[in-house]
Amino acid sequence: MATILVVEDSITEAQFISKSLRGEGLNTITVNTAEAAKVIVLQKTIDAIVLDIVLPGESGFGFCRKLKSEEKTSNIPIIICSSKSGKIDRDWGLKQGASAYLTKPLDPEELLQTVKRLIQN
Repeated sequence: MATILVVEDSITEAQFISKSLRGEGLNTITVNTAEAAKVIVLQKTIDAIVLDIVLPGESGFGFCRKLKSEEKTSNIPIIICSSKSGKIDRDWGLKQGASAYLTKPLDPEELLQTVKRLIQN
């Protein structure tokens, strides 16, 4: 069973994402900062990351860039989920190494399809 790391500082949004993923039989681990996520990716096998951009401390963009630059974590698919819906934000997220960029409010079906597609590759 795949494990998805949800990095989201909004409790409501984190619960929504986790519930949607668990409903499809995926394990989830939820943290609210990039710093906490760093600890998890070093300790556990993570199949994909659902990542918010606006986080306390390090931004999702910076965290994504760091993960993609390190050999141990460079192959983990990252799905950025953000309320920033501009083309420049999407392009910048993908340039940082994200595999997908979804805008909030999230469509649970789109989220599930995206996660499943990325963890099967």
